[in-house]
Amino acid sequence: MTLDIQLAGRIDQQSLFHPFTAITDLKADGPTVISSGKGVRITDIHGQEYLDGMAGLWCVNLGYGREEITEAMAEQSRKLSFFHAFNGMSIDVTIECAEALLKRAPVPMARVFFGASGSDANETQAKLVWYYNQLRGKPEKKKLICRWNSYHGSGVLTASMTGLPGMHAPFLLPMGPIVHTDAPYYYRKAPEGMSEREFSRHLARELEALIAREGADTIGAFFAEAVMGAGGLIPPPEGYFEEIVPILRANDILLVMDEVVSGYGRLGTYWGSQTYGLEPDLITSAKGVTSGYFPMSACFISPKVWDVIESNAERAGLFGHGYTYSAHPVGAAAALAALRLIDEDNVLANVQEQSDHLFSSLRARLGDHWAVGDIRGKGLMIGVELVKDRATKEAFPMANRTGRQVLKAAAKRSLITRALGDTLVFAPPLVINRAEVDELVEKFGDAVEAVLPR
Repeated sequence: MTLDIQLAGRIDQQSLFHPFTAITDLKADGPTVISSGKGVRITDIHGQEYLDGMAGLWCVNLGYGREEITEAMAEQSRKLSFFHAFNGMSIDVTIECAEALLKRAPVPMARVFFGASGSDANETQAKLVWYYNQLRGKPEKKKLICRWNSYHGSGVLTASMTGLPGMHAPFLLPMGPIVHTDAPYYYRKAPEGMSEREFSRHLARELEALIAREGADTIGAFFAEAVMGAGGLIPPPEGYFEEIVPILRANDILLVMDEVVSGYGRLGTYWGSQTYGLEPDLITSAKGVTSGYFPMSACFISPKVWDVIESNAERAGLFGHGYTYSAHPVGAAAALAALRLIDEDNVLANVQEQSDHLFSSLRARLGDHWAVGDIRGKGLMIGVELVKDRATKEAFPMANRTGRQVLKAAAKRSLITRALGDTLVFAPPLVINRAEVDELVEKFGDAVEAVLPR
């Protein structure tokens, strides 16, 4: 079936309930209907081509139309389209995928648990924290420390963990034993004159105080993105994890690294944990594991956690958690193909090269613009925060929706970005080349200057 071009927008508005979309905006502007993609570009139903500066939703790391992945999926679908891993069942391709992932882990890991999304993966991790502490006789260690501005998913539990109030109030959240600590948002949160290292120490003292108030014997884990994504593209300030991790270890609190976005090369290392020299107890991954070609997540479980689970297996009995599509064979085939391409395409080296060029080019084009307050990020994960006054960091009035204006201006110039408030973010496919980076910067610079003239 080919959708009628003239009717597509109307049918969309009559049939589809869009995620993370303002219904009033959709009614006013109509949907952008995408029909195809190749490399770093997507094409809408009218034939308009766009440079995708967001790799879909931080996920199409290897670009669109990769035959190596689609053929692996097709071949697996013909061979075995689905089976499950419940009750001791398994699938050959899924076993191979689990082994390949463990070989690529940033530190030794004992097992991989598969799901279908980052949200369900973080749900799994939270339950594993509780399961682990229950089995070792510390059931009171249930609380999960998360950070304001974090994003860990949109389920009831994972949205509660997420530190974005806009995802809480409309749904009567947060629920569960969740406590939030300050975001490492140096540009906005650091007192004037405080260095990054001093700010990190300040945040560490705040964390220590929170743990003292709540009681270390009630806290099970600390969840952290390597670089905070949907909460405003916030990289950690200098020394942040160096200050935080010893506090967690001293208080018997697990470190769970949410690498849904930062995993599989986005920061220029295979894992964000490697970028910051971390040894997590649990790692959440999704998105880039299949380059977005199939819904799949992979939770990594450390020997420390697995040893407790395995040694108590007889007493615990059935592990009562999982999903229909845990260990999906087509997802495993897609992941194996994607993992091979990361190696064959020298993706990590390309990220390092192109991220340096993207940062320097953005700063050259917009670094002195009166409305650009901060250009920040790590690897191919970059944010540009717009402000009304650079000197005071005064934000534009929310009613102006300045970020959305720039986003729309970029789209008119055939560039896809994302507006997180007034921070415009970029996370392009990791195979982007220098000419495409130059094109991205030129189009984005033009969009900023069209909305906010010099």
